[in-house]
Amino acid sequence: MSACRPSDRIIAAELGPGIIAGASDNDPTTVASLAVIGSTTIYALSWLVVLIIPMLAVVQAISAQIGAVTKSGLERVIRDHYGFGWALAALLSVLIVNILTLGADLEGGGAALQLLTGVDYRVWILPVAIAVTLMLLLGSYKRIERMLVFIPLIFLSYVAAAIVAHPDWGQVALHTFIPHLEATPEYITGAIALLGTTLTSYVYVWESIEVAHDAPVRRIGVVQAEGTLGAAVAGITFFFIVVATGATLGVHHRVVETAQDAAQALTPIAGRWSAALFGIGLLGSALLAIPVLVATSAYVISAAFRWHGDLDSKFWLARKFYVAMSASMLGGLVIAFAGVAPVKLLFVSSIVGGLATPLTLVMMMVVAHDPKIMSGQRCPSWLLLSGWCVTGIVTAAAMAFLYQSLFMQ
Repeated sequence: MSACRPSDRIIAAELGPGIIAGASDNDPTTVASLAVIGSTTIYALSWLVVLIIPMLAVVQAISAQIGAVTKSGLERVIRDHYGFGWALAALLSVLIVNILTLGADLEGGGAALQLLTGVDYRVWILPVAIAVTLMLLLGSYKRIERMLVFIPLIFLSYVAAAIVAHPDWGQVALHTFIPHLEATPEYITGAIALLGTTLTSYVYVWESIEVAHDAPVRRIGVVQAEGTLGAAVAGITFFFIVVATGATLGVHHRVVETAQDAAQALTPIAGRWSAALFGIGLLGSALLAIPVLVATSAYVISAAFRWHGDLDSKFWLARKFYVAMSASMLGGLVIAFAGVAPVKLLFVSSIVGGLATPLTLVMMMVVAHDPKIMSGQRCPSWLLLSGWCVTGIVTAAAMAFLYQSLFMQ
């Protein structure tokens, strides 16, 4: 599940919004979705996983440019220049996905703790939610973010796992470098889930918010370069999760249905410690993703209704902002306690993200093209064209999924 996280200027200067964004894109929703994709399509979607790297970099670069030039988050820019109607549409497209993903990631954090302790994941959902809420309210999250941001790098262990699992590298290369399309439900569903979990709207909405606060226009090139590096690191991880899961589970027709199943892909290198290793990485990614989902929700709600407040504001000076944040967490808890199995909910949230993302992408691209908003500092033409290509790919995948769901059942 990424996006950058609330951070102070020191963190932004040391790591940069782009680096944080790339690292935090390995959230529980993303990891679970990639594991399901590998177990159901094996290597068939590896070409799209690789394509995600430049797609994510393009989206982050455009969002960063908007934030640096306007000194506002994307939602506030839409509200100020296009009115409440369009702002409400953007708000709903972000908020619906955020709440569903938040619920899924809360379950993901619980599933991680179940792997580490053996105690049922449902016991851990509320404590995880309370811990994250307190971190945000007390301001302690900003101080530990620099440590958390590196924990998802545990998932780079999938690189070694994929190599040790001895996949058919000829088939891996064939599917990676020669894209092909399939009309099977597993393929189409996997494609929309992959695009939805990696290019979900909160990723670039929060990127614009953080850059607006922390990065001057003169530093935008550095931020965009960091974003490309972050996307590359995340993309490498995505690729090897799919390959490792495909080689260990997919070729044996064992579909990932639980966190324990996903952890089995690490068995070639971690043996009996595979569950613990996967659990640590999953927990770290949950603690990194959940705060940004809650904070992004509060920011977009506040921007749409023109409420004041941010994470640096005292509670009594920004009560509506913090109420919105608490309400978002409560919504996530309702989803988490709805009784849907963690991996299934994580995968479904990715699909919903893929269906909602085109609307927000289109709005972002319209803003990026607007000379009045961008004050003569629009993105380069090649970057804008690339942004529209990304928007077209995600939209086509969403339409294919809807067609399959409505007419091919």
